[in-house]
Amino acid sequence: MARGRTRSLLVRKLVDGEGGRSPDHVIVEEPLEIRLDGTRVATTMRTPGHDYELAVGFCHTDGLLAGATVQQVRYCATGSAAATGFNVVTVETGGVAPTPTPRLGTTMSSCGWCGTDEVEAVADRLTPLADRVAFPADVLADVPERVRAAQELFDATGGVHAAAAFDVTGEVRVVREDIGRHNAVDKVVGRLLLDGALPAPDLALFVSGRTSFEIVAKAWAAGFSAVVAVSAPSSLAIDAATRAGIALAGFARPGRLNLYTP
Repeated sequence: MARGRTRSLLVRKLVDGEGGRSPDHVIVEEPLEIRLDGTRVATTMRTPGHDYELAVGFCHTDGLLAGATVQQVRYCATGSAAATGFNVVTVETGGVAPTPTPRLGTTMSSCGWCGTDEVEAVADRLTPLADRVAFPADVLADVPERVRAAQELFDATGGVHAAAAFDVTGEVRVVREDIGRHNAVDKVVGRLLLDGALPAPDLALFVSGRTSFEIVAKAWAAGFSAVVAVSAPSSLAIDAATRAGIALAGFARPGRLNLYTP
């Protein structure tokens, strides 16, 4: 387990009103400032770890790279990484990416962003998937169990979400955990981008919890053919998946799931 992602403390554990103090682990939540070519574009509350992937994934799924190649990723860029607590990451394209417009405020761990302006912006910059791969229903239903075995931070704290990329056989390629679902997805997307594996029509995206519009938008930006979750999608997520041509499934359990789009 990566250092600094959990914190140990003594808590009072009660069973039927009785109990005593014993050790417990909680997940760490800290701000990460993301910069693109020196301009701050967002501050998100996240679980430390895989910060470069998170920053790159965010820039990609938000459309900030606009096809520009990531040349370098590093902590800070104006001084010591330690001085900023390893909480500032700069993604550099050599000035090739368009000058970004920063988000206002801080992106909280419970959600990424919302609002009609952002919804329309996503629809304007992305086109429906042309080469979607069909994922068998039984593969989608079984993926939560496959990913569960790799959720180390969840086992320790019970306080994080997971996202994963997997192929048509159900083989899990990348798993990432974070206090925020959107951050976990960006970490997966960032890893794939840095590996030169985007767009990813041969892969699907798994998320723990519910599927919001933002999760579908990130999957759309990455080119995933399908999205599957252990909980429900929102109406806007279904509309976005339909528009994108993404297969959307929810309430996935071994042997059963709900399919919301073809």
